[in-house]
Amino acid sequence: MNNSRIKIGRSIVSVSSPFDSLPEDCISNVISFTNPRGACVVASVSKTFNSAAKSDIVWEKFLPPEYPSLIPPSRVFSSKKELYLALCDDPVLIENGKKSLWLEKATGKKCVMLSAMSLSITWGDTLQYWQWITVPETRFEKVAELMDVCWFEIRGRIYIRGLSPRTRYSAYIVFKRANQCYGFENVAIEAGVGVVGEEATKRLIGFGKNRRRGRGRRNLVKPEEREDGWMEIELGDFVVEGELTNSDEIEMSVLETKQLHWKRGLIIHGIEIRPSKIQ
Repeated sequence: MNNSRIKIGRSIVSVSSPFDSLPEDCISNVISFTNPRGACVVASVSKTFNSAAKSDIVWEKFLPPEYPSLIPPSRVFSSKKELYLALCDDPVLIENGKKSLWLEKATGKKCVMLSAMSLSITWGDTLQYWQWITVPETRFEKVAELMDVCWFEIRGRIYIRGLSPRTRYSAYIVFKRANQCYGFENVAIEAGVGVVGEEATKRLIGFGKNRRRGRGRRNLVKPEEREDGWMEIELGDFVVEGELTNSDEIEMSVLETKQLHWKRGLIIHGIEIRPSKIQ
């Protein structure tokens, strides 16, 4: 039986766990019913638990079922834990490079980003209004730069079967401002998130730098800077229930089609969907 040594006052005593006498595979099976954060916590209980918590039996359970198709054959991992951490730290391009997928490290929940190329952008195929450019700080081949529009409309959809069940998700539009950006100061943009075919939950967001408060402006959701240098605004949230169906889709929309004045200078990276901070 393995013992853990702890310090009490000036004395060091050995503490054993009754579970240490169990077969390691049995302990691994029990740990696999927790989550990645829990596995890391119990690893400190004893040497037996530490070894069991690193087992492929544990980390196989934390990987998404489709993980073999996400990893190119050229990449080799020494353990399922190493593979798991790689999927957390290095987003994988899927669907012909138009989306990316990664895992939330503490929970193993799926996160997805819809690239600008996978979004429906009104006038997006007209060079007069939008241009598709390459920037070094993106994981995708192209991003969309707004040249000049008065009708501003972006929509994105995702099947919920591609997400984790029993999870509340938040959706964010990810963008930058070009050197010449105008038409968004103190302008309320309507954001919507909801199941296709049902009434969406809506809120007002603002892309502009101007923080002047005015009638109808104080409740705008403002951008926040990300660690990767992009900006993001939360569009809303939704819940993926326990039973997933193939047909259910979530639509996210960003609209300004009422004032119809000219707008320019946003660079759209995409829409990111990740577990909400509050579940």
